[in-house]
Amino acid sequence: MSRRRNLVVGWTLALLTIATFANLGLWQSRRAVEKQAMLDAAARVLGERRPGALALAADPARRRDYDWASGRGEFDARGALLLDNQQRNGRAGVRAYRIFVPEHGAPLLVDLGWLPLDGRRRFPAIERPQGTLELRGLLAPPPSTGIALGPALGREGEGWLLTRVDTDAIASGVGLSAPLAPRVLRLDPALKLGYERDLELLANTLPPEQHRGYSLQWFALAAAVLATALILTFRKSRR
Repeated sequence: MSRRRNLVVGWTLALLTIATFANLGLWQSRRAVEKQAMLDAAARVLGERRPGALALAADPARRRDYDWASGRGEFDARGALLLDNQQRNGRAGVRAYRIFVPEHGAPLLVDLGWLPLDGRRRFPAIERPQGTLELRGLLAPPPSTGIALGPALGREGEGWLLTRVDTDAIASGVGLSAPLAPRVLRLDPALKLGYERDLELLANTLPPEQHRGYSLQWFALAAAVLATALILTFRKSRR
């Protein structure tokens, strides 16, 4: 009875472990598929660069999609928003955003680019571009937030420091009278405005190939647990 009980307990633990590893492998595999689809969709838009209106940024039906857009408007007088913990070429820094009010459509965040932080984490001053401007770039969902912990923004000098880009929290936190568009305008790097930037979508997160690699690792661990359980079971049976 004791041997049978040990066998049942051992296989129960093994199967639970196998199920956990297999689910993690499936999750990584799904993330790889999602991110590859995202990259493919953005590549098609960037290949065509067929301009639409900035008002598309507020279209709820396209909040997870990509569009090339252009339009005129002015930057809001409120201070800049700095997204913390942004890496670029191995350097730590922040990504600068400002609120842009187009002539047609809802206000939206404009990604002005990346700036480095020094060892004392002194945040840079972000000048407000003046006057009516013509902007163009890629309308894209905000950077992935991951697990949302704590407030999305807090005061930093004349602007705000962001832990994540949550458009609803930003609109409320800065006192906008209208909601922000759910998509962000990532400026065309060819425009002589802003800071270091590109249109790379996965600069601070894992690319699809890494998710595929992790998926294979989890499936391999599940297979290893199964093989170990079978070997131990047959050894005990022979004894």
